[in-house]
Amino acid sequence: MTAIIENVRERVGASAGTLKNFIGGKWVDAHATETLPVFNPATEDVLAHVPLSGPEDVADAVRAARAAFTDWSEVPVPERVRYLYDLRSALLDDREQLIRQVATENGKIYSDAAGEYRRGVEVVEFAIGMPTLMAGYNVETVSRGIDTMMERYPLGVTAAITPFNFPFMVPLWTLPIAIAAGNSYILKPSERTPLTAQKIMEICKQVGIPDGVVNLVHGASDAVTSICEDRDVDAVSFVGSARVARIVYELCGRNGKRVQALGGAKNHIIVMPDAVVEPSVANLSESAFGNAGQRCLAGSVMTVVGEAKDKVLPRVVERAEEIKLGFGLDEGTDMGPVIRPDARERIHKYVEQGLDEGAHMLRDGRAKVPEKGFFVGPTVIEIEPESVLAREELFGPVLSVLHADDIDEAIRYLNETNEYGNASSIFTSSGRAAREFRRRTPAGMIGINVGVAAPVAFFPFSGHRNSFFGDLHVTGRDGVEFFTRKKTTTTRWF
Repeated sequence: MTAIIENVRERVGASAGTLKNFIGGKWVDAHATETLPVFNPATEDVLAHVPLSGPEDVADAVRAARAAFTDWSEVPVPERVRYLYDLRSALLDDREQLIRQVATENGKIYSDAAGEYRRGVEVVEFAIGMPTLMAGYNVETVSRGIDTMMERYPLGVTAAITPFNFPFMVPLWTLPIAIAAGNSYILKPSERTPLTAQKIMEICKQVGIPDGVVNLVHGASDAVTSICEDRDVDAVSFVGSARVARIVYELCGRNGKRVQALGGAKNHIIVMPDAVVEPSVANLSESAFGNAGQRCLAGSVMTVVGEAKDKVLPRVVERAEEIKLGFGLDEGTDMGPVIRPDARERIHKYVEQGLDEGAHMLRDGRAKVPEKGFFVGPTVIEIEPESVLAREELFGPVLSVLHADDIDEAIRYLNETNEYGNASSIFTSSGRAAREFRRRTPAGMIGINVGVAAPVAFFPFSGHRNSFFGDLHVTGRDGVEFFTRKKTTTTRWF
């Protein structure tokens, strides 16, 4: 194991050149000359330099995708999914390399990277069912001598703008569904974690997906704006912060394109007095501190109800103390770093603000961290509902704790302090409490004794409020609807 890790470190470190875009089946230099370093956030080693592509680079990718769409959309659906069978096989063959790549550039531990890998492959497997998923329906004799049928057609050129925290899974939320539905596709990965996207494109090339059907453009805000404004891009899928999600949604709307924009979250967890303690604590800890809290489904606020304060909260603090920080491919590491120094400083700033407002620290994650790397340790802090820590998304391993007398007060805190609607969970042995929670939470993804309520690929990732802007969510049947256009034909023969 140690030898494999060192080989990965040497291989990735040795390739710290400037990355290229993948356009029309070829790796090409970006027109842009400005670059940013790509770090291993656990070691601060520079892995590569990513170009900040601009409008000219995006235009090249759009032209290639538009040219490829004409032929690709005419390929029969069963033939298109044969490429996905090959893609799945290639992803399985490269499993270890992909997992280690994610752990190296994102900082998450091996098991978290392996879970991300598994969830990404699930979407490929779901999209293999596209011959059935694209099926329409018809009604014969809707009127005398007249028949009507509905059919699904591809949209055209589609694009995905994806975040740093899941560099493998989130691109695969869209890529297999989009191309299986007959669209061409452009990926703009996060400039913080672009190397996994490079590997995905290499595999697409390896399995023979026709040139121009999938494309990759690196970059930051200029590339995002160019994608949203280009009139030849028919649909955009975005995952990122709530602030940018709203901008993308409005910009795409002004330019007449279909858009789904997934934003931030402030996920609440309610712990009832009848929660089963040990499995609940394990799930709570994973939800709050797994992936260093850098999940849009991470548990951020825990409301302990009644006696749960004495039964569950001390064990959560003990669990936080036991977590070992380090590089995710090192043996014994339980949690990795946050992605960059600015993320660490933002988290520290919010914690300080919360303390200034009167919060009570139970476990301070700012101390006892490795000297190198962008680490924030697991933090547990008691707050009041008015605290900034109850309302703002920190995107880090900070669990804010509220106290409630009963489930009604806990649900009221959830609704009144939270402008988001991504996920929420309850830990309880009461079916009545679970049902009440499920009906009254504003979140679109609900966990009952599940800390990370991530739906599998054949269900939609269904956030609400400021966690999602649009009508059709990613994955599941919503994903198929998003990447297809419905046409209804009414027929009469004289």
